[in-house]
Amino acid sequence: MSAENIENVVGRPKRIGVLTSGGDAPGMNAALRAVVRSGIYRGFEVYGIRKGYEGLLSGDMYEMNLRSVSDIMNRGGTILQTARCPEFMTQEGVLRGYRMAQVFKLDAIVIIGGDGSFRGARDLAKVGMNVIGIPATIDNDISSTDYTIGFDTALNTVKDAIDKIKDTAYSHERCSVVEVMGRGAGYIALSCAIADGAEACILPEQHFDINTDIIKPIIGCRNRGKHHYIVIIAEGVGGTIEIAKQIEEITGISTNATILGYQQRGGSPTVKDRVAASLMAMKATEVLAAGERNKIIAEKNEKYIAIDIDEALNMTKSLDPDMIEASKMLSL
Repeated sequence: MSAENIENVVGRPKRIGVLTSGGDAPGMNAALRAVVRSGIYRGFEVYGIRKGYEGLLSGDMYEMNLRSVSDIMNRGGTILQTARCPEFMTQEGVLRGYRMAQVFKLDAIVIIGGDGSFRGARDLAKVGMNVIGIPATIDNDISSTDYTIGFDTALNTVKDAIDKIKDTAYSHERCSVVEVMGRGAGYIALSCAIADGAEACILPEQHFDINTDIIKPIIGCRNRGKHHYIVIIAEGVGGTIEIAKQIEEITGISTNATILGYQQRGGSPTVKDRVAASLMAMKATEVLAAGERNKIIAEKNEKYIAIDIDEALNMTKSLDPDMIEASKMLSL
């Protein structure tokens, strides 16, 4: 069925914008693709806004069609690009963004991003713009949803890197200290500690003592005959290189530090991220077609739901204590 025939089926289109904001995450392109295609199916004209809120302020946007999003769901990053926009953190910037949306006659904006992006969305909602948020961040730290787009891909990237590091650590009887992303949240670190059999996992949510939480487990494993060790540290903890030096000084075990960095944000998204992104985006256009306003799309108990943006931003989320216990138990 052609786009023109689809429009005749579902009625006269309204106009929506879509942008990607904050840190890029694998699966953003899959979400964009689904917003455009399901949006057109539901009768919307869809405008892509380049470079996040910066593009909104400057009016850097264009109408997208079914072909605009062909062959993008396997690509990491975001074809719309993303940028930090300090100006949008001011009331004047928010009002400028709202006025530009009016210039282009946008009835709503779909924001694909993380918690900071959603706070910008809430500011837009306060001045009269209808906004829908789709959670996309590798950190999985958005309180209102069980899962965020990009998390699974990042986990697999880290898993592959640590598997390689373990090979050389075994060959040389080394301890490897690996820093993973997670400035304020330890979801990547904790999941990969279990997946990779780390001897220690240090999280920003918890205070740690180097003797109790790192040195003692390593010594215990060495005394049981183990010859290589992995310590995973979330970046929010800090001091990764210094921790590696202390391990070597105290234990005498040759110790290296590896900071994985931005490679964790890249790569072709996994099936899980492509499917989650697609279904969340379809839910976003469904919500818009139903006339609802100012929602965050969330995964709860393997279902996709829409939550009021104020309620969503007031929610809290914490690490699963059973997973923390499992990482310690399985490291023995």
